[in-house]
Amino acid sequence: MTFKQAADVLHAQEYPASASAIAAACGDVELESAGGEDLRTVIARTGVDEFASATEATFAVYGALPAAAVGRIGYTDRDPDPMGVEGSDPVSF
Repeated sequence: MTFKQAADVLHAQEYPASASAIAAACGDVELESAGGEDLRTVIARTGVDEFASATEATFAVYGALPAAAVGRIGYTDRDPDPMGVEGSDPVSF
């Protein structure tokens, strides 16, 4: 399941809810880009006992994803270098 689909699953739950209740309800959902980890494992890694809202649960899960799940760290092709920072030369592919 994609991260967007997992967020939809989290939003379908009733809040406030304990992390264990959320994990029991949707923990067996496998996340594609997280190396096949299930949502239960990622929820446990958040360290949160109770979520007040679906947004809080979603952000906590996104924050607990392994670095490999979100692509290259620090990579962007959208933002220019900030003023006063010497950036690298542009590369055309």
